[in-house]
Amino acid sequence: MKFGKVLTAMVTPLDNSGRIDFDQTTKLIEYLLENGSEGLVIAGTTGESPTLTVEEKVALFKYVVEKVKKRVPVIAGAGSNNTASAVALTKDAEAVGVDAIMLVTPYYNKPNQQGLYEHFATIAKETNLPVMMYNIPGRSVIKMNADTIIRLSEIENIVSVKEASGDLNLTSNVIEGTPDNFSVYCGEDALTLPMLAIGADGVVSVASHVIGNEMRKMVNAYQSGDVKNAASLHRKLLPIMNGLFAAPSPTPVKAALKMKGMDVGGVRLPLVPLTEKEESTLKKLIQ
Repeated sequence: MKFGKVLTAMVTPLDNSGRIDFDQTTKLIEYLLENGSEGLVIAGTTGESPTLTVEEKVALFKYVVEKVKKRVPVIAGAGSNNTASAVALTKDAEAVGVDAIMLVTPYYNKPNQQGLYEHFATIAKETNLPVMMYNIPGRSVIKMNADTIIRLSEIENIVSVKEASGDLNLTSNVIEGTPDNFSVYCGEDALTLPMLAIGADGVVSVASHVIGNEMRKMVNAYQSGDVKNAASLHRKLLPIMNGLFAAPSPTPVKAALKMKGMDVGGVRLPLVPLTEKEESTLKKLIQ
C-alpha cells in the first residue's frame, strides 16, 4: 500500500498549560496539507507519544480524522513495548476511523527477532487496518533485521515499513525481498534521496513541517527522472534537515514552526526548550 510520497510525522500542538491545543491542531493540519504533506502520522515520536496518555492519543486520533475528512491518509501511532497495550490502542484507533496504524519496534525490553515477529503479527491479527512497522534502533535499542521484515510482509495487512535504521544494505534487502505492493518509507529526512535511489516509496518526514513543498519537489524530481535537480535540492535542504535534529526532536521543529508563524506551543518534560544559542542557529537556517 502506498500512502503518498511525503508523509508528515506531525507534532502535537500544546497550549500554555501543556494540554493538547485542538484549535492549533486544526490550523496545523490545514497548513501541512497546503504545504506538501500527502499523509499525516500522528502520535508518533515527533508527536511526543511517550508523554501522551492513552486518552489523549485516542482524542487526538478522533479529532484529526474528523478534520482531515479523508483528504489524505491518517496513520495513528499505536505502538508500545507492551503487545497487549498496543493491541488495545490499535482497536481504539480503528474505532475512531484512522486509515492505518504505525507500530514502533518494542523499546527497552529488547526482544529477539522471533519476539519482534510475534509482536507485530499478534497486533496485525487483531485489526483490519493496514499496518506500517517502524524500525528505529536509535530509539528502541533493537533493530529488526531484513529477514524479519520480509517475513512480516507476508501477513496480509502488514503493508509498509518506516525504515529509520540508516542501514541502506538492510533497506535494499527489504525492498528486494518484499512484494511490489509493500511500501518502504524513509524515516530519516537526510537519507530521503539515497533511499529513493534504492527503491523506497517516499518519506515520513519531520522537516516537511518547514520545507514540505521543497521535500515533495525533490521526491517528484527524482521519481520523474530529473536526478541532477533532485540531488541539487537535496544538498540545499540538507542543512535544514540536520538543523531540525540539532537538539532532541521535536523541540527544534516546534521552534521552527513558531518562527514561521505557526505557534504549536512547547514540549513536555523531559524535553526542554532550545537554548538561546540553539534558537539563534536554527533561526539563521530557517531564514
